Amino acid sequence: MKYSPLLRDRAEEMTALWNAELGCDFPMRNELLIQNSFEDDNVLERGSFLAIDEAGAVAGFIITKIYSESIPVPLNRSIGWIQVLLVATRNREKGLGSELLRRAEKELAKAGAKKILLGKDVWHYFPGIPAQYREVKQWFMKRGYHSDGMEFDLLTELSVLQVPEVDGATFQILDPSDKDQLIEFLHRNFPGRWEYEGIKYFERGGNGQEFVVLKKQQQMIGFCRINGPFSAQIAQNVYWSPLFPDGLGGMGPLGIARGERGKGYGFAIVCAGLAYLGQRGLKHIVIDWTQLLDFYKKAGAHPWKAYATFSKELNDDR
Repeated sequence: MKYSPLLRDRAEEMTALWNAELGCDFPMRNELLIQNSFEDDNVLERGSFLAIDEAGAVAGFIITKIYSESIPVPLNRSIGWIQVLLVATRNREKGLGSELLRRAEKELAKAGAKKILLGKDVWHYFPGIPAQYREVKQWFMKRGYHSDGMEFDLLTELSVLQVPEVDGATFQILDPSDKDQLIEFLHRNFPGRWEYEGIKYFERGGNGQEFVVLKKQQQMIGFCRINGPFSAQIAQNVYWSPLFPDGLGGMGPLGIARGERGKGYGFAIVCAGLAYLGQRGLKHIVIDWTQLLDFYKKAGAHPWKAYATFSKELNDDR
């Protein structure tokens, strides 16, 4: 077995391997793999590897990340991420996965990581290990990773077409001229990942159609990201849209300004997001990476996929 750096010209082979192993539950598209695993500036190239078998085929791969962009948002630069570790069934029980993990952990430590999370990376695929993969969870536990809880993707098919009315405020799709106001709103109320994702959205050509905003006296007091086949970027809540031949929409993240919470705006913006997606012809809506099952249950959402979150502290002498 040989190990090589991540090579973009092997992306189609990586996609084929993913779909052979995971495609029934999480169908991968080559454009998604390239977007999240090659075009993300946070990929730690020296900590990401392909395993190549004797026939020259991709037998497995691991992709790691650490926040390394110059965008001044409060993302922890001592956190490393393993975005994916995948080994072909035919090559398991041979130490291949352990070797890929050993190499990745070593390079993450060299890059300054003090802790490793499985998933949850920027431009992630999963917020943890899919719960149905019990053997994978046990495999990582034997290698020093511990479970931190559960996260869920929710699915709703609630038919909403009418944008709700709220006292003293109005919903609208973000006008491109309000780009700076949205980024400032996110910086003030949701600094960190959501702010980062907003900045990258516009860097990658977003024009505002993926954001529902709530305004009061022309000031932004809430936002909701909506996604679908109309989006230029493949967003996290529509990653697995090939499972829905008639289309899939996604909703989230979303939030209300600190001083405006507790007034019913949160659920109203959920309904507004559903309405705008419904008006675009989408009836299946995924709300990803959440623990707020009771809150979204009011919108007809139920658990669709579950993930066990895992992490590992790295020793200073690694």
